[in-house]
Amino acid sequence: MGRIKVGISSWTEPTLIKSGWYPPDATTAEDRLRYYASKFPIVEVDSTFYAIPNEKTAQLWVERTPKDFTFNTKAHALLTQHPTPPSRLPKDLREKVGDSKGNLYFKDLAPKDKESVWDRFREGLQPLQDAGKLGAVVFQFPKWFLPSPASYRFMEDLREWLPAFGIAIEFRQKLWMTEERRARVLEFLEQHGFTYIVVDEPQGFSSSVPPVVAVTAPLGMVRFHGRNRETWEKKGISTAEKFRYLYQPSELQPWVPNLRDMAKRAGEVHAVFNNCYSDYAVRNAEDLAQLLT
Repeated sequence: MGRIKVGISSWTEPTLIKSGWYPPDATTAEDRLRYYASKFPIVEVDSTFYAIPNEKTAQLWVERTPKDFTFNTKAHALLTQHPTPPSRLPKDLREKVGDSKGNLYFKDLAPKDKESVWDRFREGLQPLQDAGKLGAVVFQFPKWFLPSPASYRFMEDLREWLPAFGIAIEFRQKLWMTEERRARVLEFLEQHGFTYIVVDEPQGFSSSVPPVVAVTAPLGMVRFHGRNRETWEKKGISTAEKFRYLYQPSELQPWVPNLRDMAKRAGEVHAVFNNCYSDYAVRNAEDLAQLLT
């Protein structure tokens, strides 16, 4: 049976820092990462969605964590077809596109600039990859990323840009996992060595994907987003408010046999809590780890 690693997304989330979970003497980014890594074996880096990762920062992450610690990193917004403010681009690219254009999409970039974004993203994560600490790059696609030939081609190209990296795919559009389509989608992911990300999230929306338990690569993954229907598609609220949901142990218990079943088919399984409000994620990660033991 493969190992099951439990952790959270974003150890630097402001409401987590304010919650008092970190000890009073953990006052710096280094202190907090070292403390977090003493409690959990894995973390998901959320900041890489908003900014191209920095190679020096990634090297510090390597140095500040135990040898067998794992980082999953979210793919940059541009690389998952999300709109991106030019202010989040490196300075030279920002100057090319100008600050007055509003949000950018990957398709808006010139071919050379597209290549540059990919190169910088990959180079920023290389220290984690070289140290054996990079689990997977998480591509969380938006709800307008629909099942289509163009979408399949886009995913196929990911392997060209990240040939040696683990790649995990999360859909935010229920059409990918309809009963008549899911087997075809999972087969595609398996053929390309992509991890299918199983989700626990509110149901009943076009962006709600059912919790289909599947393993399509040597790494299995489940992301827990909470079950707050009121905030799932609400506009104008913070990310922490959107995912404000504290699971009860009775809600996590049914996932124990699912995770164990996934671990029989995968070398490793990651269970990541993204209910990133206050200390909810760390509390639930501790709950699930206890249930698994």
